[in-house]
Amino acid sequence: MTAVADTNQHYDLDPEIFGQFLDPLRKYSSALYESDSDTLELAQRNKLRFVADRLGLRGGEQLLDVGCGWGSLILYMASELGCRTLGVSPAPRQHDYIAEQAAARGVADLVSTRVGHFEQLDLPARSVDAVTLLGSIVHMPDPDEVFRRAKAVLRRNGTLYVSESCFRNAATRTAFDDRDGTGFVREDIFGFGELRPLSELVAAAENAGFSVISVDDLTEHYRRTIEDWIGNVDAAAAAIDAHRPGLAGQLRHYLEIANAGWGYTTKHYALVCRNAR
Repeated sequence: MTAVADTNQHYDLDPEIFGQFLDPLRKYSSALYESDSDTLELAQRNKLRFVADRLGLRGGEQLLDVGCGWGSLILYMASELGCRTLGVSPAPRQHDYIAEQAAARGVADLVSTRVGHFEQLDLPARSVDAVTLLGSIVHMPDPDEVFRRAKAVLRRNGTLYVSESCFRNAATRTAFDDRDGTGFVREDIFGFGELRPLSELVAAAENAGFSVISVDDLTEHYRRTIEDWIGNVDAAAAAIDAHRPGLAGQLRHYLEIANAGWGYTTKHYALVCRNAR
């Protein structure tokens, strides 16, 4: 398996930077807008309810979130549904922040995290009811291994939710994978990031033994999410640049590159699979 970095330089920035342009939950993936008037905060809560619905969560389940970020999903599922949650991330600063938030919300007994890469962690077999990867498999070099491990930790009839930005097909990947914008995102923002066509993720799910039960196209929702993030970066540019001169411009450039490709070179999908055997 391709080696991965110990952490990801983008996600290990000061947590306050993310608080200056994300929603209050600090959810760093696509929202879901149910009306033209939805704020970013409301749309991100819509998305978390959508994930819970796709997973079939009703309350009290055990959930593993791979690439948990700043903890928006595990904190929400613990607070709103009483789920016992485990978040995995290689970025140490995220774990300190999540622990503080869990204590503040009174769910410290339901929320735990582990520092490291999912592919390398020893997790009990058939120990959880649901696994989520929201915008994280793009940073993992071997999707086949990720799906195999996800199936191994899921109980029978457990559910896997993967949402990811994808090249719209294999030909587009060949044409655009080496462009300057793609290189900037990889080298200046992420330690490792590889967009794949949806077909590769579906194949990895099928090869691992999953049953694919739904695919949702969330491309337009992610475009609108990033527009809201760009607006927040612009509004907080001085505060963001106080952390590091030029950081607001770098963030804006990254977000603009992401939004330029929607529907042309890239799509954003939610893939849901069941461990039926």
